[in-house]
Amino acid sequence: MSDALLPSVVIPAKSEHKATIIWLHGLGDSGNGFAPIAPELKLPDELGVKFVFPHAPIRPVTINNGMEMRAWYDIKSMDMDSRADLEGVLDSSQRVEKLIEAEIGSGIDASKIMLIGFSQGGVISLHLGTRIKHRLAGIVALSTYMCAPNTLQTEKSVENQDTPVFFAHGQQDEVVPLFLGNSAYQTMKQNDYNVIWKEYVMQHNVCMPEIVDISKFIQEHLGAK
Repeated sequence: MSDALLPSVVIPAKSEHKATIIWLHGLGDSGNGFAPIAPELKLPDELGVKFVFPHAPIRPVTINNGMEMRAWYDIKSMDMDSRADLEGVLDSSQRVEKLIEAEIGSGIDASKIMLIGFSQGGVISLHLGTRIKHRLAGIVALSTYMCAPNTLQTEKSVENQDTPVFFAHGQQDEVVPLFLGNSAYQTMKQNDYNVIWKEYVMQHNVCMPEIVDISKFIQEHLGAK
């Protein structure tokens, strides 16, 4: 793994920089894909939120006939238990952790940093957010699932045991079925995490009611503390 930070689309805070959201895209997308959502969230300028939308590394993806594309990890099988390649998940988690460390180095407290991820990006957000040794502001898991749920109990960090986690999933999701997302939610709940679950009438995408709820979650947990 390179020591260089992941290239990213960065949207600066509209006022004094007080908080950072790192938003991870899905398979085959890039940071550009979710960047337009920032203004749609209609966050108050005084929150001072900076957005970082990193680009996943380019790698061959087995289920797509080995085609190279931006991916946080390889998908070798659609089988639920082996869908996420653990080696790739760990590599990408380390890369995203470097982004978090860079924000902390710039003067932003970890408690003012939030991880948001869609699909593959959500897998990384959940894996890293539950194991990192910094107490984060929150984790948002969109249309996603969990890698290595069986190791969470022994690997989880005490720092984020109480960190709020918001799960959002489409009832008609044909890429990551609803039960996979709910299984991740139940695993977190069984491990005594502060979790919220919401379903939406949508497929493998985002919708306006969901964006409104994400905005409320952000404002609640990145507001003044």
